[in-house]
Amino acid sequence: MVKKHATKPGKEELIRRNTVETVTEDELTTLLKEKQNPVAYCGYEVSGPVHIGTMVAINKQIDFQNAGFRVKVLLADLHTYLNRKGDEDFIEGMVEYWKNCFIALGLKAEFIQGTSFQFDRGYLQDVLDVGLSTTLKRARRSMQEIARDLEHAMVSQMIYPLMQVVDIKALGVDIAHGGIEQRKIHMLARELLPEIGYKKPVCIHTPLLCSLQGPGTKMSSSNPESMIKVDENPESIRKKIKESFCPVDVEGNPILDICRYLVFPRSGRLEIKRKEKFGGNIEFNSYSELEGAYLNHKLHPMDLKNSVTEVLIEILAPVREHLD
Repeated sequence: MVKKHATKPGKEELIRRNTVETVTEDELTTLLKEKQNPVAYCGYEVSGPVHIGTMVAINKQIDFQNAGFRVKVLLADLHTYLNRKGDEDFIEGMVEYWKNCFIALGLKAEFIQGTSFQFDRGYLQDVLDVGLSTTLKRARRSMQEIARDLEHAMVSQMIYPLMQVVDIKALGVDIAHGGIEQRKIHMLARELLPEIGYKKPVCIHTPLLCSLQGPGTKMSSSNPESMIKVDENPESIRKKIKESFCPVDVEGNPILDICRYLVFPRSGRLEIKRKEKFGGNIEFNSYSELEGAYLNHKLHPMDLKNSVTEVLIEILAPVREHLD
């Protein structure tokens, strides 16, 4: 069998692939025509272990990087504190850990710690000004997918979205990127930023990986069985994937999610290794090929799991080596 290899994606494909939405497509088109090296940013709470769900956003930032963008990563230590995700000593240690994980995964970004600029007088003035234009109900609604224990929300958690809005101005952002859970805050930013003299950012949202335990939940560092850490040891990865939910369906299938959002963007291919009596080895050069074969029962779930396991272990090897 002659092996076909996937063609290298172009700039437009790099920017748009594996995204849920772009707000707005027309604004993105205009930006790409008018600015050669736009600034794309994503902010991260440094609240727990970096897991493979986080890699969906990291891969998108690498796409931006390969498309010629300036990529900024906000290590949001102050946001983490305001959202009640740890004390100052814990958060300080996590900042370096997150940065090292990102570097090991191949992201060549400008890493910026929130507290390096978020106490500046001009920044705080902007936070107060957007606070004058935001109702408590609107701020609360923007935090629905992000806040810890929102039913008993603290005032600090209402300051959080106002700061995230102002971060975009402070960092000179053209494209605000994040998981789809960031959508409400990004829409608040598009509404409020013109009021403090800054443009509406283009907002690009990526999907969330399904929990290894199946539909209804996402991968989360608060549930170790739902996720795989980027520095997880190989035997643990093998065990978790072996026990993971993997129906002959796309919806709620974490293994297909891993293929679509992690394996193919990283490797461009997936080789399924199996005995001759089960059809022999087969190579897929696109996610759509793999999905079609799987849904048509031409690929057994265990064969898929076994191959994904070994590829994922290989993809994550640089993180384990970097952190040792």
